[in-house]
Amino acid sequence: MFRFDEELKVYLHREAIDFRVGLNGLAILVEQALGLDPFAKAVYVFRNRRRDRVKILAWDRNGFWLLMKRLEQDRFIWPDAASVPKLTVEELHWLLDGIDLAVVRKHPERMYARVA
Repeated sequence: MFRFDEELKVYLHREAIDFRVGLNGLAILVEQALGLDPFAKAVYVFRNRRRDRVKILAWDRNGFWLLMKRLEQDRFIWPDAASVPKLTVEELHWLLDGIDLAVVRKHPERMYARVA
């Protein structure tokens, strides 16, 4: 079973794609457009022009997973071209939930040498 573990890498394809493209076409986009390995422990996220559909491609041991989400009325808020196309699994969930990643800020992780 495929799982969205925390160590899983998430890569966004910035431009819209034709959603008639299937598994093989998406794997070719990963190799040629993103310059990445489609067989790596990662997921690759694509959107359509209207931003109401998302496809997620992932490799799991012996085959590809292709997940798709279609919104009935809303639109996905896609990060702008200036932002980094690599996300965490948590940010992927935010993106799929409709949260604008550009305005979300977490508290920084603090590392202290001693308590007092």
